[in-house]
Amino acid sequence: MNDRWATALLRDLCAIYSPSGNESEAVSFLVSRATEAGLQASTDGAGNFVAERGEGPTVIVLLGHIDTVEGFIPPTITNGQLYARGAVDAKGPLATFVSATAQATIPEGVRVIVIGAVEEEAPSSKGAHYVCTRYQPAATIIGEPSGVSGITIGYKGRISLSLVGQQSHAHTAAKSRSVAARAAEWWTRLEEYCDHRNANRPLFDCLDSHLAEFHTSTDGFTDRVDLHGSLRLPVGAPIDELQHRLTTLSNGWGTVSLGDYTPPFRSDRKNRLVGALIRSIREESIEPRFKLKTGTSDMNVVGPVWQCPIVAYGPGDSQLDHAPDEHVALDEYLKAVRILMRVLGSRLS
Repeated sequence: MNDRWATALLRDLCAIYSPSGNESEAVSFLVSRATEAGLQASTDGAGNFVAERGEGPTVIVLLGHIDTVEGFIPPTITNGQLYARGAVDAKGPLATFVSATAQATIPEGVRVIVIGAVEEEAPSSKGAHYVCTRYQPAATIIGEPSGVSGITIGYKGRISLSLVGQQSHAHTAAKSRSVAARAAEWWTRLEEYCDHRNANRPLFDCLDSHLAEFHTSTDGFTDRVDLHGSLRLPVGAPIDELQHRLTTLSNGWGTVSLGDYTPPFRSDRKNRLVGALIRSIREESIEPRFKLKTGTSDMNVVGPVWQCPIVAYGPGDSQLDHAPDEHVALDEYLKAVRILMRVLGSRLS
């Protein structure tokens, strides 16, 4: 294995379109390439890609994801940049894991397990939930773009919400407020509440609202509105209090519901895993920096269960996640491979 092999791995993996729920072809490809590289590779019961190297009681898990959002971008290399869907989020980090594991000098007694989870981009997080109870690692790295210098130690949580309201149909000239106006007023009050709560707080500690859908309908007798959105949650956000607050903001009109919930998570930055990453990044003459992300990742799923040292790391600028010009610098990708090779050669527990 060398830089050419690692570059071809990422390019060829990105050439296979694998939106959430349609990952099997990409998984089969990666099993084949990982096997050629000397890893023990297979597909697990959830359809995840799994590859192992080394033997022993100490398990290190590198958990990436192999699915992407929709919208295929054929891989092209221009001026040292690979443009492709998944180049950043998150086939770049996953290819980094496979390339580094294949080339690293694994310490005696250590087993490194690389997982390419399915459906990370879907609300189900099927792949991560499947592996939660099947491993108990001593340390974990989540494959998400942090930039070659970045070490991500936390992600916000998320909860979906909805407002459903209805009332008797009225002529548009009537003085009564429409269901659309009532729902819009409720959302405006929610945004004002978030702004008031977030005043003078760091971004990671803020409560963020996102309006996703707004529909009105009528059958000629009853007008109805369906509003759907979500909240990005800081660590410690009280769910029961939020439910009460959202209901209060509606002034008793309509039905407010909370749905799918992903808890926020923040890890410790003082452990051997973080120390090994810091040292390895500095060997590339780069100064490491810690990051807290306002989105979610599989760290939110496995972190609370595994309770081990855990970070997210991978090449790429997360601002390009899901973008029509998603791309990663191949030089950065290869640096990330070298950095991770040194980390895997360290004693992490």
